[in-house]
Amino acid sequence: MKIDALFTATGIDTRADAANAEAAGYSGIWTSETKHDPFLAVALAAVETDRIGLGTSLVIAFARNPMSTAVQANDVQLLSNGRLLLGLGSQIKPHITRRFSMPWSHPAPRMREFILAMRAIWDCWNTGSKLDFRGDFYTHTLMTPFFNPGPNPYGPPAVLLAGVGEVMTAVAAEVACTVPSQVEAVTATRSVLPTSPLATTYVEPLSPAMGPHAPPPASQRSH
Repeated sequence: MKIDALFTATGIDTRADAANAEAAGYSGIWTSETKHDPFLAVALAAVETDRIGLGTSLVIAFARNPMSTAVQANDVQLLSNGRLLLGLGSQIKPHITRRFSMPWSHPAPRMREFILAMRAIWDCWNTGSKLDFRGDFYTHTLMTPFFNPGPNPYGPPAVLLAGVGEVMTAVAAEVACTVPSQVEAVTATRSVLPTSPLATTYVEPLSPAMGPHAPPPASQRSH
């Protein structure tokens, strides 16, 4: 069992809180996208910590595009020496269309494509493959050397997806590493602070793509 701290009331400067959480033995910290940018919060936490996992709970995917999200996540993954846990979520239509002035349609297929597009972008940077992603919602076909950061020595970050509803959960099972869910029947491999109102459970990934952030073997878990 890994115990994480959820920063719900922390301001933009998470450095002291993250250092304290690491010193206290927590396995990870999570920042949210409410009043501040979660990427900035985990980036600041990265410079004050060495071991603790750095998660976003969550980044609103549809307020962004796959390229901008891939760039920010890649930078934090590099800055943190491979400790980023990129948690994504869709939000709901009123926020996407009225607060962010972004399009909303077919959230589950769009999210699937969003994650696949990010993976194509990271693959381009890490392997030198041609960027040629063409989908129904996103198209990415241009990557010149001037804008290519090159291989990340830590690889792409782990991608987590808020599985709200059966269809989005199916998408998470297909294209994400793990699925934040509230299904108690699933074995928990991480949990947030007991004082937090949020109880988070993670479904074991279908592949070892999570690298160092993969859940422990079943024999090592607490039930």
